[in-house]
Amino acid sequence: MDRTIADLRKDYSLEGLSKNEVDPNPFIQFKKWFEQALAAQLPEPNAMTLATATRDGKPSARMVLLKDFDERGFVFFTNYNSRKGQELTANPQAALVFWWAELERQVRILGRVERVSEAESDYYFESRPANSRLGAWASEQSEVIPSREFLEQRMQELQIKYENQEIPRPPYWGGFRVIPNEIEFWQGRSSRLHDRLLYTSLEDGNWQIERLSP
Repeated sequence: MDRTIADLRKDYSLEGLSKNEVDPNPFIQFKKWFEQALAAQLPEPNAMTLATATRDGKPSARMVLLKDFDERGFVFFTNYNSRKGQELTANPQAALVFWWAELERQVRILGRVERVSEAESDYYFESRPANSRLGAWASEQSEVIPSREFLEQRMQELQIKYENQEIPRPPYWGGFRVIPNEIEFWQGRSSRLHDRLLYTSLEDGNWQIERLSP
């Protein structure tokens, strides 16, 4: 008999997660886990779900790529006129989720959002391959277009226009930084008794660590 969706399950058993083992600083703990995801050669370990909402609370989510992180927060880049860009401008709160299946790990991040500086956006934009920079001009992200051919024609026109020229950053394109007030580290465990450690930011700049029931 074919398996049903309800039959799909996996018992996690790689390792546990203890409050005595994690770093008191969640950014250092994230760096440790992220470096382990890199070392495990996971496909796109910087891929993360970004959840946003309109001003009146209508949610949406999509995959984006983490491009930088430090103790100021977690950075990704996009078209500010896109759906996510407009939602973050109107309601500057977001949630991020990293899922590293091979390591049986998940990281959830909640926080407020702000645009990165023009200099930071310029620096990253200039590091992108030429066609990626042109793609930022070619795509009116999230807008309805008549066809795939329309998009490809626009790209060809831009390749001709900027041949042997510097490609400037579009004024509507740049970075957002998610500044967390909560970061949760999740490690899969057997019998669905997973380990969940929640870091919550305190007014004095320190972080409180609490264990959550799975």
